[in-house]
Amino acid sequence: MNNLRNIARYLGWLIVALVLAALLALIPPTRLAAVGKIKEAAAPEGQVHFFRVAGPSFERYVDHPNASTKQWLRNHLWRMLSYSPYFDSRLVWYPNAWVYKDLYALYTDEPLAQQHPEWILRDAHGNPLYIPWGCENGACPQYAADVGNPAFRAYWLAQAGDTLSRGYRGMFVDDVNLEWRVGDNQGNFVQPIDPRTGKAMTRADWQRYFAEFAEQIWNAFPDKEIVHNALWFADAPTNPYVQREIDSADWINLERGINDGGITGGGGSFGIESFFSYVDSVHSRGKSVVFDEDVSNRREREYGVVGWLLINTGWDVYGNSAKWSTPADWWKGYSLNLGAATSSRYIWKQLYRRNFQRGLVLLNPPNAPTRTIHFAHAYRTLEGNLVSSISLKAHAGIVLLNQ
Repeated sequence: MNNLRNIARYLGWLIVALVLAALLALIPPTRLAAVGKIKEAAAPEGQVHFFRVAGPSFERYVDHPNASTKQWLRNHLWRMLSYSPYFDSRLVWYPNAWVYKDLYALYTDEPLAQQHPEWILRDAHGNPLYIPWGCENGACPQYAADVGNPAFRAYWLAQAGDTLSRGYRGMFVDDVNLEWRVGDNQGNFVQPIDPRTGKAMTRADWQRYFAEFAEQIWNAFPDKEIVHNALWFADAPTNPYVQREIDSADWINLERGINDGGITGGGGSFGIESFFSYVDSVHSRGKSVVFDEDVSNRREREYGVVGWLLINTGWDVYGNSAKWSTPADWWKGYSLNLGAATSSRYIWKQLYRRNFQRGLVLLNPPNAPTRTIHFAHAYRTLEGNLVSSISLKAHAGIVLLNQ
C-alpha cells in the first residue's frame, strides 16, 4: 500500500512537471530575455539602497513593533530578507520583503527527503550527497537535491508560488551554485552520479541544470523580484550558463561584498579587478548586485560602502547585518546620498575613485601600500572632520563630502 501511495505521489508531481513544461514552452522568446521586474525609478548613484537580513538577532525589532518602529523600518530598509511563515503576518506593514528559499536543499530532518529519496544526488556507491554547509561530526543538515529532476522542480515551484502569493515582494534564492557545491557527510567534494545518464555528472551538465532551473523560476514568477545568492568566481562571465543564470535574476547577491576576505589586490581569479569585472558584466546584462556584508569593524564598514559606491548604477543594493543596522545603532553612512555620479570608477593616484555631485569616494585595495593624498581644498569626512590630506591603508576607503 505504501508503494502504491509513493507511486501515486510521484505520478502526481510528474504530471505537474509536464504541465509546467508545456506552459513554459508557450512563453514567447522576448519574455525569456526580459530585463528586470522592478517598478520604481532608479535612485542617484550616490544614494545607498540599504538591505537587511531579518535573522534571529533582528526579531526583537519585527516581533511586535510599535507604529514608530514600523515607520523606521520602512524608511531605512529598502529591502529586507525574511523567512516564511514567520514574516507572513508582518507584510501588512512591511511590504518590501524578499522571502528566503534554497535552490537545492532537502533538509535531512524533514519528511520530504524520506518521501522522495529519488530527488537526492548520490555518489557511485549510492550514498546520499549533501550541500557542504554546516557539516559537523559526520552530519550535514541539507541533502543536495537533483535540480535536473522535473518532479523536484515542479514541487519547488509550487511551494515557492504558494509562499510568494502571501504578498512577498520577491524571492531570495540561496545556493545558486554554478561552481561544484556537493559532497559527502564530512563536507568533502564528491562528484555525483547523473541520474539521467547513470554516469559521473559533468561540470557542464551541473551548470546547465542550474541555469535551466533558474530560467524556469524566473519565468514562473513574472511579477516578483528574484535575487540569486551566487558565487561570482564560479566561472568566467563569458560562460553561457553563467550568463543564463544572471539573466534569470534581478539581483545577484554577493556574500560579504567587497569585504570578502578572499579578495586580493590586482587581477587573478580572486583579485579585486576580477571582482569589479564580474559586477560590470552583471550590469552589462541589465542586472544589479547586492553587497551582502557582515562587518563589525569600523574601517571595513566605510570600505564596504565606498566599494559599493564605486559600482552602483542606481539599482544596486548594499547591506550589513552584523552591526550598525538597527533602530538602536544605525550608522548615518547607511543613509548616505552623494547625489548623481559625475564620473565612473577610475584609478587616480593609485587609488580607486568616483566623483558625485556632493563629494567623492576613494578606495585603497587589499595588499597595497599606504597612500597619502593632499588636496587643493578641504573636504569633510562622514565624522564631520575637515581634511585637506588623507592616508589610506590597504583595504580602506573614505567618503569625502564637498564643503
